[in-house]
Amino acid sequence: MFPEYRDLITRLKAEGTNHRFLHLFEKHNDLDHKIQAMESHDAGGIHTEIETLKKEKLHVKDELYTILRQEATTG
Repeated sequence: MFPEYRDLITRLKAEGTNHRFLHLFEKHNDLDHKIQAMESHDAGGIHTEIETLKKEKLHVKDELYTILRQEATTG
C-alpha cells in the first residue's frame, strides 16, 4: 500500500504520535485480513458482506492517503 510513502509510513508507525493514522492503518489491515478469510471460505452467501467490507477498506485507504499527503508536505 502506497509504496511511494513507504518511508513515511514506517516513520509514522515508529513515532506513534499520529493516533488517527495508527488507528486507520490497523483498521485497514484488520479489514484486509477479514476480507481474505471470508473470500477463502465464501460459499456465495456472504458476497454482499464482503463487498461492504471492501468499500469500508477503500474509504479507510482514502483517509490514510489524505493523512500521508498532509504529513509529506508538513513533515
